[in-house]
Amino acid sequence: MSNVDYLVIGHISSDITEQGYKLGGTAAYSATVAGTLGFRTAIITSAAEDYKWEKALPGIQVHHIPSKATTTFENIYTSTGRHQKIHTIANRLVPKHVPVQWLDTPIVHLGPIADEIDPEVIHLFKNSILGITPQGWLRDWDDNGHVRAKNSVDAEHIYPKATAVILSEEDLMDQDQLNRYRSWSRLLVLTQGRRGCTVTFKGETRHVPVKPVGDVEPTGAGDIFATAFLIHYHRTGGDPWESARYANTIASATVSEMDLESKAACIRETQSKLDRSVKN
Repeated sequence: MSNVDYLVIGHISSDITEQGYKLGGTAAYSATVAGTLGFRTAIITSAAEDYKWEKALPGIQVHHIPSKATTTFENIYTSTGRHQKIHTIANRLVPKHVPVQWLDTPIVHLGPIADEIDPEVIHLFKNSILGITPQGWLRDWDDNGHVRAKNSVDAEHIYPKATAVILSEEDLMDQDQLNRYRSWSRLLVLTQGRRGCTVTFKGETRHVPVKPVGDVEPTGAGDIFATAFLIHYHRTGGDPWESARYANTIASATVSEMDLESKAACIRETQSKLDRSVKN
């Protein structure tokens, strides 16, 4: 186990799609983006011991907490948005699962997808850029596994401790919930799909548009955005507006790709274009 630059905590999932089972979850997408952008990356996760993810996550350290089950989602896209069903859930991730060696990682990303991260984990990281994508804390499900929105548990005490809270408008129940989250967060980014994102920082709110693209596979776009945002926030010394523009560019480039490997290739190509434009 070696030091890393980007640590993401959350379940790697097995997603049911029309093409069969695919690797999913914020942890998988976020780690892939960070690794593709040249950051030494690690994941803390829980999944069944027979779940094979190694080939899909080359070069990424995985601290695996064994479980009887792997978190499994089914994503259903309709004209009214995404509908989800959860089938199984892996073990909860708690402070004792975090290796001491990773407590000073420059960027830490808490990415729950099924309420699997103990909020006490947030108190471990004193010197990190700490990003939260709280979608898994904003989800509840009925006895049949149908996912629905809820208020984040203890958000009033959790969000102020984060460097940035990044969430989708699909995660929210109403405007009042968004207003509360903005008031509790030092920096809040609301992703809005084809419309880009809206950033609230130090009492100022700005909409950051994105160049329109055609969607093929939007799964993971929010996770890709969040990772790109946190990385650029680190690179720029804390510029949220420039980070939002960068994250929009990276995430929007990937929605035309079907799988994680193709999305990673697209990120490399997009970053190369950005690097060339800076040189010119």
